[in-house]
Amino acid sequence: MVTIAWSLPVGAISALVALAAVAHMFPSARPRLLLLAARLATIGAVIVASLLAWFVWNGGPVSSPTIGGSGFGFSLRLDPVSVVMFGLVAFVGAVVVRFSCTYLDGEPRQGIFVGRLCLTIACVSLLVLSGNLVQLLAAWIATSLALNSLLLFYSERPGARRAAFKKAIFARLGDACLIAAAILLGVEFGTGDISGILTRAGDLDAAAAPISLVGAGSLLMVAAALKSAQFPTHGWLTEVMEAPTPVSAILHAGVINAGGFLLIRFADVLLLAPVGMALLALLGGFTALFGSLAMLTQSQVKTSLAWSTVAQMGFMMLQCGLALFPLAMLHIVAHSLYKAHAFLSSGSAVEVVAAIRRPGPVAVPSVAAVGRAFVLALAVFVLVGAAFGFSGKSPQAIALGMMLIFGVAYLIAQGLADAAPWALTWRTTLASVAASVAYFAYQAAASWVMAGTLPPPPQPGAVEWSVIILTVLGFGSIAFAQALLPLWGAHPASAALRVHLTNGFYANALIDRWLGLRFGSRSF
Repeated sequence: MVTIAWSLPVGAISALVALAAVAHMFPSARPRLLLLAARLATIGAVIVASLLAWFVWNGGPVSSPTIGGSGFGFSLRLDPVSVVMFGLVAFVGAVVVRFSCTYLDGEPRQGIFVGRLCLTIACVSLLVLSGNLVQLLAAWIATSLALNSLLLFYSERPGARRAAFKKAIFARLGDACLIAAAILLGVEFGTGDISGILTRAGDLDAAAAPISLVGAGSLLMVAAALKSAQFPTHGWLTEVMEAPTPVSAILHAGVINAGGFLLIRFADVLLLAPVGMALLALLGGFTALFGSLAMLTQSQVKTSLAWSTVAQMGFMMLQCGLALFPLAMLHIVAHSLYKAHAFLSSGSAVEVVAAIRRPGPVAVPSVAAVGRAFVLALAVFVLVGAAFGFSGKSPQAIALGMMLIFGVAYLIAQGLADAAPWALTWRTTLASVAASVAYFAYQAAASWVMAGTLPPPPQPGAVEWSVIILTVLGFGSIAFAQALLPLWGAHPASAALRVHLTNGFYANALIDRWLGLRFGSRSF
């Protein structure tokens, strides 16, 4: 049974790699047979992921024998984290491959595109199933290179070359940080086995951790931040629109989550660098607020979705910085499914929005109405939280729930406006209750599934409490200001602010200038 468990994912990944090789060797062949094989291979990967989930459910986490020597080489790790991620990658990959068969119908290089897509899915699958540092590094770098081949599918377009160039620069910096972290971990523990490293790191106390492990944890955070397009390296993610829509879907719903996966996989190591985690939480919180504000000002659908991904990745970094790793895992799954659907359906979004019939003018909430919305949302959150039991929740989880409820308050403020009909008020109240119930229910489910695999958040110290208070106040203030935007729409300062937000306060332009001076802008 154990041998079958290892052979199944190896077979699924090998089939995807073989399809990529066939597409590369026979670029002029008719793609129909290749497309059918790609669909069957990705569906097969979904079935394999389901079988692996059953295997882990019944037998518990296991690691395969290492192909290599001295504890370094290639091996697979099956546990709730790797199985959930593999299932997610396989499912999103199957949907995107199926969509590509129709979307690129008639494209002369359709077979090549699907081959590159299969290779990218295979690399990400190999990454999330990695049981050894050597395999993790190889799959991490291969994933980046495979994605670049998709971004440059229309290499004759200057915009595509520009975005791919910028992405490659930050990717190589992230690779260097991950390689350095892997060397520190390998030297400290004398093995590349990830399971062994996590077990031994979990037995250490952060106050007495060797400086090498603190450095390794910090480097892992930097690598993850670069991979997930955190401020100010986010610009390339909002510019990769020259590639076909399926590339956007697999990027924003799959590859971009590699940074979050890295943090979740090495959660026990990260806990040994509390200062780094505090800085990660601040960076993620700022990126989340920055991206959400910029998203509201974008006129193009796909660009708005890209800014949404920047914000979501920032929020995921915030969750990891607060040591809420099960919730970060839940966030990856929810965001991937939502964003894959959003990008694949973006072509019809304009028509759908235009077809919506509004019964009348939108009720603009006053300052008092926004205040009522926040009070109501917090009251509902407290009542629902008390019903689920606050006593078993960490301060970090409660703080995160408050941040989420601020978003709910922003959404329901319109229902509490003075001119809002009673039906809208009633529905928004139910929405706040549903959101609070869903948060505590999903939090409990994620913690239960990941129990024993991911460490619980430690008791916050002075630094952690400062970060928690700062992020809660920041999210609350921004949500309150966003709810009042309709009142400020006619003010001249509002128009100027909108222009600056549309351009992301020109942070990306400064990065472009630096890259141009350092590497030569003519290469774009």
